[in-house]
Amino acid sequence: MITFPDAEGLRPTPDRVRETLFNWMGQTLYGKTCLDLFAGSGALGFEAASRGAEWVVMVEMNRTVLRALQENINKLGCANVVVLGQDGLEFASRNEQRYDVIFLDPPFQSDYLPKLLEILPQRLNEHGVVYVESATTITVPPPWQIIKSGKAGLVHYQLLQVA
Repeated sequence: MITFPDAEGLRPTPDRVRETLFNWMGQTLYGKTCLDLFAGSGALGFEAASRGAEWVVMVEMNRTVLRALQENINKLGCANVVVLGQDGLEFASRNEQRYDVIFLDPPFQSDYLPKLLEILPQRLNEHGVVYVESATTITVPPPWQIIKSGKAGLVHYQLLQVA
């Protein structure tokens, strides 16, 4: 049984949004490397791992949530998932690893998105995608293009790729 702490501001990606996202990307992520920045509940990272991702890195700064993620990784026996206790923006700025899929769901009240969209093209493998959740529709700067977008309740979500 996966458990999640009651952490203020934790907004798990709604089930129907997650289903839409994985329909957009294809049902399998076999052999892909994934980064779940601002992992929160870890729903996107765990889903990617269950769909065959070779490697999933979750980044979460909240210590209570971090402990719960580690416990869930252990309970599920997810050898292909690692969780790091860091700020997502700081991690993306310093880590030079490249990924096939990056899940990006920063706190809605933060100013992280513009900064991350500037950094992340250098963190993607060729044909890599970035999934973004936000409180409003975002306008993406070059070199990004929106491949797909949707809205569910108060959540706007987009799948981006470098043009």
